[in-house]
Amino acid sequence: MVTTSKCTTETIFDYSWKQVVQAYWNRYPNPSSTHVLTEDTIKREVRDGKLYSRRLLSKTNPVPKWGQRFYNNAPVKIIEDSILDPKKKTLVTYTRNIGFKKIMKVDEIVEYSEQNDGRTLAVRRAYITSQVFGFSRAIRALGLERFKSNCNKAATGFNYVLRNRFPKPAVSATATTTTNTSSDYTDGNANETVATTIATNKTESIKMVSRIGYEYLKNHAMKIAQIFSIKN
Repeated sequence: MVTTSKCTTETIFDYSWKQVVQAYWNRYPNPSSTHVLTEDTIKREVRDGKLYSRRLLSKTNPVPKWGQRFYNNAPVKIIEDSILDPKKKTLVTYTRNIGFKKIMKVDEIVEYSEQNDGRTLAVRRAYITSQVFGFSRAIRALGLERFKSNCNKAATGFNYVLRNRFPKPAVSATATTTTNTSSDYTDGNANETVATTIATNKTESIKMVSRIGYEYLKNHAMKIAQIFSIKN
């Protein structure tokens, strides 16, 4: 069983779907994406009237001091697959990291779709897992916090690109982002069981890390004491 944290955000861009799609392939670099180091198109083809693309990106993010024992600030390689459907007017992207997966694995799905008022809705879903024993929950909490922060940066940066590419948007030049509740669920064969609600701000994350660290040290202290008593 692997416990996964999930988070969903929705962003409304006041630009047409066509404008958003055209700008999507040129959204880097921008002032809000300094963590994106490189991007390369690996494969691109048209099948059944849809455009399939695969890209390789390199990103980096600073980690708190307690997390440096598990992960340094080396760039992380990310694979991005996308399907553009001009008939349905949808662009769906699927990204996942191919490095440091045991420490933190992030699967992200984003769907850009046209709205009735001419604007574009981006629904972003992230699924975060960690296999670090004793620190999985704290690492997932950090991942959720980082995901939400990056969502805001991504919306701001993308909107910057849109404004420069299309001075006259479909409606107005803003981007509104809302975040839905995030939760833990356990991956089984076919069922998803809701377990607990992950901390969603820095204070709660710090408290969680401290509590987990205390339990970790307490358990090991008890084991050492038992070994010592056996030897004596």
